[in-house]
Amino acid sequence: MYEDYYGFVQPPFSLTPDPRFLYRSESHDVALQQVWQAIRRKEGFIVLTGDIGTGKTTLCRTLLEQFDQTTFTALILNPFLSVEELLREVLLSFGVVSRDALKTGRLATASKHELVRTLHDFLLSLVPLHGSAVLIIDEAQHLSSDVLEEIRVLSNLETNDQKLLQVVIVGQLNLLDLLQKAELRQLDQRISIRCSLKPLTREEVEAYVTHRLWVARGSTSVSFTAAAFDLVHSISGGVPRMINLVCDRALMVGCEKQTSRISEDHVVAAAAQLGQEVPKNKIRGERGTTAAPGTKRTLAMAAAAIIVLTIGVAAWLLGNPLGLLAATTPPAIPQRPAPTIAPAATALAVPDGMPVATPVPPMVPGTFVILIGTFDNPRDVQRVQAQLAAFQQRPYAIDILMAPDDMRRRLVLGRYATREEAETVKQRLGVAFASSRVIPSEQERLRVLIP
Repeated sequence: MYEDYYGFVQPPFSLTPDPRFLYRSESHDVALQQVWQAIRRKEGFIVLTGDIGTGKTTLCRTLLEQFDQTTFTALILNPFLSVEELLREVLLSFGVVSRDALKTGRLATASKHELVRTLHDFLLSLVPLHGSAVLIIDEAQHLSSDVLEEIRVLSNLETNDQKLLQVVIVGQLNLLDLLQKAELRQLDQRISIRCSLKPLTREEVEAYVTHRLWVARGSTSVSFTAAAFDLVHSISGGVPRMINLVCDRALMVGCEKQTSRISEDHVVAAAAQLGQEVPKNKIRGERGTTAAPGTKRTLAMAAAAIIVLTIGVAAWLLGNPLGLLAATTPPAIPQRPAPTIAPAATALAVPDGMPVATPVPPMVPGTFVILIGTFDNPRDVQRVQAQLAAFQQRPYAIDILMAPDDMRRRLVLGRYATREEAETVKQRLGVAFASSRVIPSEQERLRVLIP
């Protein structure tokens, strides 16, 4: 397995929706912020769409990790449910009932009206506690019209001044067409936020791959050439799931060749294993057009004329040029050195009890953060995380692409409502973090920070 060869702690290109591997491209970052702000403002109904494999489920799981204990969440992954089954799953996820109670208790045979009333009573109980409830439904393009209509009714559960339930429906692009149906007009009119995830650009593909390699903590420096990144982008179309598949196979090929430098040849071999066609004119050195027959004849005639002229000049200067072939000792042919095989890399042991950076919280304009530092060495990052743990502080990490093949990790604390609050926390850290800075949250991703 290439994970052992390169020393990865975990597979860098797994298809599971792990929030730790979320790369916040421009569209992912905007979507995460919009959904988060809409939920905090209790706007009721939110729609998130994206093409197949663009990272919708990963973004949903990242969103779930941002909530505190006052927010009850329900993530529904199975869209092929009846109205009653959906209501029971929501009550189960919110912790209102147990799974055993749903099988044998009163709610096992409850009507839709009784299930809705039970949910309504629970949501009302959260109001004096300043709690909230969020329902996220994935693969919503498969929901039936009856279920979508019931979701609209649930979004109407409210008091005089706030919605009791925030609903986020997530689906592929055809979900938008589904919502345009005449029978769903009331639902469509209640949508307050519509977000869409887009494929990654060429530059974002490079940052995405580098980010995942960094998170996987390989003990051997693995990198892709610029031509390999070009080809990955062309084959995948910028879709994260396809990027993962191509890069996973490319690392397998690289492991077989015992190299830590993934080239376009490795990507071509990976595409062949996946049955993916490599776009024309995307491999360096490949010619896109062939010369016309007339052009070929012209070039052949010109080449023949040059050869005849060369022989004539050689005969005039040297006599019979064929005499040069009479040499008894042929020139020595330089031997190509035998290729050296790199030894297999040994994985570094993960330090016991080492804290893991928390996910990046959604951007809140007007807030402040404490910039701890920007590092190019994972060991330095781990050392600083351990020091901050002694102060009961857990930083979040932002990967900054300073230059091609130069990804650095920035550790940040926050967010704080005022600069004074951030400065107070900074002072508590003492002289060990005297070089840390308080900056506006909007500047945390800048390569060069504004003084």
